[in-house]
Amino acid sequence: MVKSLRSIWVLAFLVAVALFSAGVWGVAWRSALGTLAERGRTDLTLASDRLTRHLFRYRELAVLLADHPDMKALLDGRSASDARELLRAMADRTGALGIELVDRSGLVLASSRPGRGRRSPDSTPLRRALNGALGATNGVETAPSGLTRRLFTFAAPVFSDNGPARGAVLVEVDIWLFEQNWPTTATATYFVNDAGQVFVTNRSELTLTDRFGDEGFPAHSIRRWFGQEIWQLDGGPYLPSRALHLSEDIHVIDMVGETLLDTAPAVRTATLQAAVAAALCLAFGAVLLVLAERRRALSERLAVEAAANARLEARVAERTAALSQANEDLKRTQAELVQAGKLSALGQMSAGISHELNQPLMAIRSFAENATAFLDRDRPQKAAQNLGRISELANRMGRIIKNLRAFSRNESEPLGRVDLVQVIHTAVELTEARLRVDGVDLDWTPPAACHVRAGEVRLVQVMVNLINNAADAMAGQAEKRIEIKLLHGNPLSVTVRDTGPGIADPDKIFEPFYTTKQVGDEGMGLGLSISYGLVQSFGGRIRGANTGRGAVFTVELEPWADEVEEAAQ
Repeated sequence: MVKSLRSIWVLAFLVAVALFSAGVWGVAWRSALGTLAERGRTDLTLASDRLTRHLFRYRELAVLLADHPDMKALLDGRSASDARELLRAMADRTGALGIELVDRSGLVLASSRPGRGRRSPDSTPLRRALNGALGATNGVETAPSGLTRRLFTFAAPVFSDNGPARGAVLVEVDIWLFEQNWPTTATATYFVNDAGQVFVTNRSELTLTDRFGDEGFPAHSIRRWFGQEIWQLDGGPYLPSRALHLSEDIHVIDMVGETLLDTAPAVRTATLQAAVAAALCLAFGAVLLVLAERRRALSERLAVEAAANARLEARVAERTAALSQANEDLKRTQAELVQAGKLSALGQMSAGISHELNQPLMAIRSFAENATAFLDRDRPQKAAQNLGRISELANRMGRIIKNLRAFSRNESEPLGRVDLVQVIHTAVELTEARLRVDGVDLDWTPPAACHVRAGEVRLVQVMVNLINNAADAMAGQAEKRIEIKLLHGNPLSVTVRDTGPGIADPDKIFEPFYTTKQVGDEGMGLGLSISYGLVQSFGGRIRGANTGRGAVFTVELEPWADEVEEAAQ
């Protein structure tokens, strides 16, 4: 049932394509016929103008010669030698077949051709000329040799000073000469006279055939398409078998111009357009058929795959939950590693920090005992000085403990505006005791405050890691010196330079668990890796390089937006 229905739809589509292609063919055929007819009318008009101009040259010649003094002198009975020479010269120069002077009785008084004796006064052109008008006619002349000529004859009256025409000048034109100079064209064009004969043509097989009869002219039948005449011809290889027929009246020479245009190019154009339309429709139909088949196949597959998709979605949900849990575990592990790095740094600084706290405590105890003694001796001023020293030492201890507490806590606040100078100062205070114990000189001159986009506690950890690593690298060196510089710009950069042996492998220094320390030394090679991740989280960069006298680490950070705008202004 489904296959039968599909076959009916395909057959209906093919019928629709055939009807549509036929419509396209009809529209294209009509358009091509219109274009062909327009071009044919233009060519026919040009051919008519060319023939008319050619013939009128000889009409004007007849008019000019009719006013020539030699013609009038000959009519007055004077010598004809000058007139004959003039007529021969003009015939040679203009290509006229013959030029004659005829009196009112039809006697040829002078001619460019010998043997011309008399003309019938009743002939059409001569009768009109003797009546005072221009005469013209066409006809066929058979020479004594049997040669047939098609002649166009013009007659112009020769007037006396006072009175009617005394004679006429006749100019005969051989149409064959005009046809020899006809531009070559594939279109059959011909001119029919009043007798219905094809008098002028560019196809010799049509010459003097009867246009309105069956004799001589190619057999044809006429059909009309969209107001145009289409002829079916049987005229041999030089005439189209199917042609568009156009005609135009040429009253000035009493002829009808006609042309036969081959319709084969128009048929090919219409057929090609119809074929293209059919091909597009069939291609579109084929695409629709393929899509329909694919849709049917997909529908069948969807029914089979529905259960599999449900199972797959369940597995994806399970995997997604597991991945989310893994991501949470990874974040927690990373936070623990960061905290472990802090504790490792605190472990490295523990000896110095203990010394920093123990020394003020011993001093506080001594100053307290001295203050008690001074009070017993009634010396309150001295006791007040000792109490002031105790307050200063307590403040120093409080500042150290505050920095330690801030450094050791887990920071969860988002990135914000952080004073980079204060961050470096805090890192210096945290590592100052350790550097003093190790005998490291620190070169740090705080510049004006500048702010970056970062997390304060995490940025302090980065600076502490860099200072501790520099101190570790200089263990055993004669000269131990760390130089910290802050360079303003966009981005802001902080450099930590040491006088150690340099970096053995700069490409691996930020890899986790990479370390150059001996087995048993403190640290697991996570300090620089943690610092790298922290700086990346701020949107900054950190890199290390050798200087020739040690190593330098550079941290680049993004300035706070307000300060960037102020610097630009």
